[in-house]
Amino acid sequence: MNFSSKLVEKAVAEVAKLPGIGKKSALRIVLHLLKQPPAETELLSEALQTLRQQIRHCRVCYNIADEEVCSICSSPRRDRSLICVVEDMRDVMAIENTGQYTGLYHVLGGVISPLDGIGPEDLKLEALLERLQNSPEPVKELILALPATVEGDTTAFYLNKKLQPFDIRLTSIARGVPVGSELEYTDEVTLGRSIMNRVTL
Repeated sequence: MNFSSKLVEKAVAEVAKLPGIGKKSALRIVLHLLKQPPAETELLSEALQTLRQQIRHCRVCYNIADEEVCSICSSPRRDRSLICVVEDMRDVMAIENTGQYTGLYHVLGGVISPLDGIGPEDLKLEALLERLQNSPEPVKELILALPATVEGDTTAFYLNKKLQPFDIRLTSIARGVPVGSELEYTDEVTLGRSIMNRVTL
């Protein structure tokens, strides 16, 4: 890609580092920003700088937050007897967008993956166990909303072993055939799990 301006070339190179954005999309974004009034571009720049300087992780659940404790953990309307364990903050956002869950969360910051050199000590697993031990209100159920991968299953197995001493119900989110899909196009593992975990109508 040939650029008539080194400044545009540098901006495109930086924007193209974002996930899911190639050089052509980056160029479109940069040219769009150039067409906007300078104040609009400055607002974007300020928002990104403020984000990097002020964002933090909740000291309770490790989700991203503006304050020391996130708005979910501090909300009096949440069910404190339920904790949903997720891989990262994107999972929290996805579950929250359903509007179906009213409990709390615990963000592990990844899943156990020996091939990638990620062990239990690299995640917020011990912090979860401490949280369960020191919770002012008893936690009755721990929901594992982890990826349907070998790494996700490994993490779930590890947690299952660690939670044996606790009097807590351990559940996992249902895995099955997506709504609106055809059985013939569903992979064998998903279809097999759907049959094994069938529900009564």
